[in-house]
Amino acid sequence: MKTKELLSLLKSHQDKSLLFEYTPGQLVGAHYHITEVKHLQIDSVDCGANTDNWNETVIQLWESPSEIGKTEFMTVYKALSILNKVGRMRAYDLDSEVKIEYGNSLFHTAHLFVDDFEIHGSNLLLKLAVTKTDCKAKETCGIPETAEAEASSQACCDPASGCC
Repeated sequence: MKTKELLSLLKSHQDKSLLFEYTPGQLVGAHYHITEVKHLQIDSVDCGANTDNWNETVIQLWESPSEIGKTEFMTVYKALSILNKVGRMRAYDLDSEVKIEYGNSLFHTAHLFVDDFEIHGSNLLLKLAVTKTDCKAKETCGIPETAEAEASSQACCDPASGCC
């Protein structure tokens, strides 16, 4: 989901509570806080020596240990006001992918994509998902698209291929 899509979604559902599902059936606790918003600029080189760059918006969630047992989730209105304040301080790249940074004692800290959303009564549920790593230079490395599943269990590139 792009940053502009998230902001628009939140603006349309300000009367709801904001929930995050970080893995199927598992919600970020109601005692979460938005602790940081990062405007990342990625400048990369892949294993085929191709350069790329893009921006990301990363919203960090943290569960306050002093509020364990809290049952009321943050409202969309409050989350949107936090994000709007950040946007006034540091402009968003509205076309950047938005990710949620989250982890707890049962789930490693990760940058999760907003994969989908659902409305359940008075709740807006953002469904988060991980994305597997991938070789962006398959053609350069001589990895056919059909071998993608097989390649995930083997090394990405042959040392003699000149890639990696």
